[in-house]
Amino acid sequence: MSVQYERLTNWLQQQTLPAVLVSKRINVRYFSGFAGSAGVLVVSPTIRKLFVDFRYVEQARQTAPEYETVKCQSNPLDAAVEYLQQQNLDRIGFEAEDLTVADFRRITSVVAEHRWIPSVLDSLRVVKSAEEIAKIQTAAQILDQAFAKILPQIRPGIAENSLAAILEYEMRQLGSERTGFATIVASGPRSALPHGVAGDRLLATGDLVVFDFGAVFDGYHSDMTRTVCLGPASDRQRQIYDTVLSAQMAGLAAVRPGALCREVDGVARGIIAEAGFGDFFGHGLGHSVGLAIHESPRLSPLAGEARLETGMVVTVEPGIYLPEWGGVRIEDLVVVTADGCRILSHTTKQLLELT
Repeated sequence: MSVQYERLTNWLQQQTLPAVLVSKRINVRYFSGFAGSAGVLVVSPTIRKLFVDFRYVEQARQTAPEYETVKCQSNPLDAAVEYLQQQNLDRIGFEAEDLTVADFRRITSVVAEHRWIPSVLDSLRVVKSAEEIAKIQTAAQILDQAFAKILPQIRPGIAENSLAAILEYEMRQLGSERTGFATIVASGPRSALPHGVAGDRLLATGDLVVFDFGAVFDGYHSDMTRTVCLGPASDRQRQIYDTVLSAQMAGLAAVRPGALCREVDGVARGIIAEAGFGDFFGHGLGHSVGLAIHESPRLSPLAGEARLETGMVVTVEPGIYLPEWGGVRIEDLVVVTADGCRILSHTTKQLLELT
């Protein structure tokens, strides 16, 4: 059996639940391999059923061989609940956060509400298997190669959205299924927008340009940010760039098994604050990456007691954003290892002054 199925059945045992209904698309894919847009799992120590409609029967059989494919005439969720009602189980786990109010009313009209136990399965995805890490690494390599291809085209007069389109084309040519998220190309004053999705602004000499982009390989995401300068950097630009780079390197050095996520964030945040830019770094230091682009745990002051574990994959991405002036962010994707971390992003972090 797969590592994912074993994790789920171990979780069922720990929760003393006879079965669980898995409806969240990303978790259906994680536990079964099925990536269609409509499918629901019913899992117990002895039951492995995947409910799909006509459109996905063959795909389900091919991609989820550990599961019995059940062809539904009705909505797969309704069919799965009808099946569970026939099993007469006293307690059934379900992904409460994934269901709408209407969905919940439907399932409780078939199986009494008190028998449904709200369950969170996302935590079972936080530590990646060797196979998952290999896919994320391939997705990260696509980013390195795509960025190298567009570097010669970053020049004054080209629009941000043109660069984004070229970058996305190169990622697809290199094997990315799609973009991992809306590609960020933010230049000049717009580089102060942490999520400055590419617009129609034309790049100009003297601009800082932030590129934040992601690829997807076999469902698994990658994420990288680099900031370049068009022409020679000013003293102010170099000061801010060097501050962000120092914070990023310190953050990378703090990544290790057992480290509190908020303390890793604090290491990098402290360097930026000491340089006088603490008010201009408002987001967390990083987040986990996998089948979703943002997963838990997060490197953040709000991470509570969450700790890093060997096999987690996280970003380390500090930034400084000065309104109406510009900003800098540098981001690498790393795997937490037994003695620290392994960096999956290999594009240079030297400040590139493009002419």
